[in-house]
Amino acid sequence: MVPSELAGIHYLAAENPIQFAANFGLIDQSNMPTFHFNRILSNFHNPLFPQHVHEFTPQSSSLSNNSTSDEAEENQLSIIDERKQRRMISNRESARRSRMRKQKHLDELWSQVVRLRTENHNLIDKLNHLSECHDRVLQENAKLKEEASDLRQMLTDLQIGSPFTTSAL
Repeated sequence: MVPSELAGIHYLAAENPIQFAANFGLIDQSNMPTFHFNRILSNFHNPLFPQHVHEFTPQSSSLSNNSTSDEAEENQLSIIDERKQRRMISNRESARRSRMRKQKHLDELWSQVVRLRTENHNLIDKLNHLSECHDRVLQENAKLKEEASDLRQMLTDLQIGSPFTTSAL
């Protein structure tokens, strides 16, 4: 049984129920099923009536416009199902767009990773090349300093051993 279905209503009724007028003029009762709950109300105030248990079921003859009620309920269920279906389709489409945006963002991030790795590799190569050049320049500079020192020493040795003095020049 579906939770919205009614299996039956159990109520106590008098043998001779008092009927109340149900037409108040404010409610259009043509689309509403009649359940005759006035029988129950009449029993609360008069305990002298013997009470009997009756069962009310949707198949009972007291529902005069049962088919109209069923059609209205089916129509309402159809509208609810259609809304659920549209919402489900809308949610699927929204989820698909979300997945596409996520995938696009992921692709952009991977592209950025590849670009940054390439740039990093190029910078490392450039740093290694500059480091090698720096080492060669340092070696050459040390060699030139040593040659300059040797030349100064040779010049000093020549001047000491030479009969000419630098003051005569």
